[in-house]
Amino acid sequence: MGISGDRKTVLASTAAELADYRGQHAGEPQPWSVVMTMGALHAGHGALIRAARESAGERGHVIVTVFVNPLQFGAGEDLDRYPRTLDADLALAREAGADVVYAPSVDEVYPGGQPEVRVTSGAMGSRLEGASRPGHFDGMLTVVAKLLHLTAPLSGRTTAFYGEKDAQQLALIRRMAADLNFPVDVVGVPTVREPDGLALSSRNVYLGTADRGTALALSRALRAGAAAAPSGSAAVRAAASAVLADAALAAPPLELDYLALVDPGTFAEVSDEHNGPAVLAVAARVGTTRLIDNVPLVIAGARS
Repeated sequence: MGISGDRKTVLASTAAELADYRGQHAGEPQPWSVVMTMGALHAGHGALIRAARESAGERGHVIVTVFVNPLQFGAGEDLDRYPRTLDADLALAREAGADVVYAPSVDEVYPGGQPEVRVTSGAMGSRLEGASRPGHFDGMLTVVAKLLHLTAPLSGRTTAFYGEKDAQQLALIRRMAADLNFPVDVVGVPTVREPDGLALSSRNVYLGTADRGTALALSRALRAGAAAAPSGSAAVRAAASAVLADAALAAPPLELDYLALVDPGTFAEVSDEHNGPAVLAVAARVGTTRLIDNVPLVIAGARS
């Protein structure tokens, strides 16, 4: 177990090392927060860690996990080339206020190979991202459940922070915590964007200059849809679709996976008569890079 930087951020590579830290602070009443990542940390992750630090206070504890989870990658996805930048991740985590960075190996998390028993995401996990990436959410929830157990204080509750950019993931973690009685409070942190509107993502490093120009259509489509929210669901879909249709003719073209206007609690499509909260979500491929984005909004304009 090593010490890193001015904050004396602890780097733990095994569950035993993490348990040692937890044991040293057993019985302390200070708040306990966790931020789960797959590494390649950027300013969006920094916002999550700072939110956790603010929640925990200076005397509380903030644990950041860095683990590229193979269970949530399907065949042909970018597991092997997913960026791994642990030294830079440690520096960012330390600067943002982490007390511990837990960065285990795959064998440490899954010592017997891929687990036979997993958390299933149900109907909600089969929609949108789940339909495009079968098994993705089962793998995600399985590792989140494991990491919530491994990072939990020996007494008391954890507050776990997740980005709203992965809105369906956040909704499923909240549902898992409620359905399975996890002693955790799940907090969403707003999406962090580049000045040009592109949502921060570890996969943005794959985008060339032309790719990035096309990718900006995702955030433009979401803004157009949100602006149409006072006119109802059909207007939201039409406004966003028009932007994406233009981007499909760009060079390189944007290849749309889905554009969906969904209930934030179930991620099922809302009707044209829907009034109230919704999430406008989009996924598309630009070149070899698949990107997702979303915006929460409130639909008005339909007659009850």
